[in-house]
Amino acid sequence: MPSNSNDLVVFLLLVTIFVCLHVCTATEYDHKYAVGDTVMLWVNKVGPYNNPQETYNYYSLPFCKPGKGVASHKWGGLGEVLEGNELIDSEIKIKFTTPTEKKTICSLELTDDQVDAFKEAVANTYWFEFFVDDLPLWGFVGEYHPEKNDENSKYVMNTHKQFLIKYNKNQIIQVNLTQDNLQPIKAGKVLEFTYAVEWVETNTTFAHRFDAYLDYPFFEHQIHWFSIFNSFMMVIFLTGLVSMILMRTLRNDYAKYAREEDDLETLERDVSEESGWKLVHGDVFRVPRNLVLLSALVGSGAQLAMLVLLVILLAIVGMLYIGRGAIVTTFIVCYALTSFISGYVGGGFYSRNDGKHWIKSMLLTASLFPFTCFGIGFALNTVAIFYHSLAAIPFGTMVVVLVIWTFISFPLALLGTVVGRNWSGVPDNPCRVKTIPRPIPEKKWYLTTWAVALLGGLLPFGSIFIEMYFVFTSFWNYKVYYVYGFMLLVFLILIIVTVCVTIVGTYFLLNAENYHWQWTSFISGASTAAYVFLYSIYYYFIKTKMTGFFQTCFYFGYTLMLCLGLGILCGAVGYLGSSVFVRRIYRNIKCD
Repeated sequence: MPSNSNDLVVFLLLVTIFVCLHVCTATEYDHKYAVGDTVMLWVNKVGPYNNPQETYNYYSLPFCKPGKGVASHKWGGLGEVLEGNELIDSEIKIKFTTPTEKKTICSLELTDDQVDAFKEAVANTYWFEFFVDDLPLWGFVGEYHPEKNDENSKYVMNTHKQFLIKYNKNQIIQVNLTQDNLQPIKAGKVLEFTYAVEWVETNTTFAHRFDAYLDYPFFEHQIHWFSIFNSFMMVIFLTGLVSMILMRTLRNDYAKYAREEDDLETLERDVSEESGWKLVHGDVFRVPRNLVLLSALVGSGAQLAMLVLLVILLAIVGMLYIGRGAIVTTFIVCYALTSFISGYVGGGFYSRNDGKHWIKSMLLTASLFPFTCFGIGFALNTVAIFYHSLAAIPFGTMVVVLVIWTFISFPLALLGTVVGRNWSGVPDNPCRVKTIPRPIPEKKWYLTTWAVALLGGLLPFGSIFIEMYFVFTSFWNYKVYYVYGFMLLVFLILIIVTVCVTIVGTYFLLNAENYHWQWTSFISGASTAAYVFLYSIYYYFIKTKMTGFFQTCFYFGYTLMLCLGLGILCGAVGYLGSSVFVRRIYRNIKCD
């Protein structure tokens, strides 16, 4: 066992990396075939193209099936289920390297109900998703031609599927799907669904087979590089501002206290004339209001910061974008294993402020973020169940997530709280807190707590504004996000900018003789999430064509969870940075 808390943290991080890499790299098959081996074609889901989360079982549309029995299902990992995937064996016969001429899948005589279902799907631009050897295929159910006068010609659907499969030796490298033979959708018509398979050898290696799904021009556009450069220049400017302006002012203040040759009368006169941050030294380390809540938020934010950094690094190393649900699985596992950090930071913070109800603080720290997300997810799940969508999370999956929290996350949070209380829970304030609180003078509006807090989120949001566009586009517009190196740089820039901005805001607040800096610094960092949410509203109405109650609920529900996590993360970073700054400036003044 590790001998101290630092070793324990390192030990847990190593375990996290090992488990997550195992999750990311474990596969059901070795992706190797012999000539004539069966290649499974899995059907997954259908749904309106403009509503990415509104997906349904492929056979929710009345497609006919080639087999008479119950088709087998391919159940993936936890993340795959949470992403709404349900793979079903199509029972279409495909043999490795064996071409298939045009062959009938099945025949279907359309009834009135089936016609209505297909027409609605075509009118709403339904798309479908298949998988061959874990490679996705997409296509549209049919085409809608409103300009035609004949009602039977307005709605047509594809009945023939042509598969082009490229292979390298004994491995499948690429799969393409084309459709033709458009047939009108009308009652009583017999549709014959057919398919054909063509095999072509290629020199592309297995390691690069997923490159065909990556949109290099989109993510590596010049504006992406420019945003990184612009954010980097912002970091240089802010760090220079904090170093040159604040430290210059503080150095002048320290000089007045450090003059050993001044007589007592001169020193007393200088002190009596002082104003600003030095006058509140007896109140600046006063216990903040709602200590339990603040300690839980700071602890959860510290965990989320480490979690995001860890997941990004694993995504860079393990190329998590390749596997279905790999990112979600990694996030859940890593969140559970990093719960020690939230307990350690939150427990130490609560104990340093002489908190008496540490169990209450620990319970809130361990449950605040996951149970809030669970509440939002439960509401979304109710909507998905009502719509019979694949986005509905099965009860068994919810039980698995709850078990992970109960037996991994919660015990680690408890352990972290105990260690934090014993190792970093001793009060170490450089100045003694006075018995009677000092009255806070009235100041101009821009020096009030809420003004400082809200203005503090503008620059951090500006540093991630462009990246948020790429993240939103990848999640809501069918782009595979793979530039995690960009994300790592932007995340580090966000952390630095948030710390610098909250330090500047805290200094202005203390100079206004307002010593309630703890919550102000947290809200100042967390306000970045408010601007992200406002941007998401703009993105929804301007950049997308989403419609309907279902998609609106899921868009803003997922965005709310994202902004909640981002707000807690940035708020904790802002508080921790301001805490170090405040302790540093009051360390060298005469507090008594």
